[in-house]
Amino acid sequence: MFRRDSSASSSLESEAIEQTMERLPHGVRRLAAQLRTPLEIDELWEVLTDYENLSKFIPNLSSSQLVHREGPTVRLQQVGSQQLLGLRFSAQVQLELTEFRSEGLLSFKMVKGDFRRFEGAWRVNELADGCSLVYELTVQGCIGMPIALIEERLRDDLSSNLQAVMMEAKRRRG
Repeated sequence: MFRRDSSASSSLESEAIEQTMERLPHGVRRLAAQLRTPLEIDELWEVLTDYENLSKFIPNLSSSQLVHREGPTVRLQQVGSQQLLGLRFSAQVQLELTEFRSEGLLSFKMVKGDFRRFEGAWRVNELADGCSLVYELTVQGCIGMPIALIEERLRDDLSSNLQAVMMEAKRRRG
């Protein structure tokens, strides 16, 4: 299912990122990336659910604000920003996230924002020698957004987001 992204692999072979991308009708893209790490699930979960601080370590995330929390359901307002073809683009989304801690699943979907569709999940799974961190995203750009231009950007972002979560968990570990 996943292909190895050698450009995003670290010096530890176990931390190489594997990716897959599906092209669906109407400019929809389904992407998934997986990273295996010796870190523990709790360490990664703590980083993933540190909503107010995500923009401090996730590349191209300008801001992340916790709008509302009710039990395992969280509402976030996020702004992403990046350079593409020499121009700066930004996009806003309001996401509803649901934490399924016992299953290691953090699912999200866009409630409103600059995409027609933006949904996915973060998953942490226990392995014999650590755990895997998986980021899945289904995205459909707004009308007029050239999906072909942002495809490579999406792939890079998934890899860099996985790396950023792992590096932040390592930093917090000390």
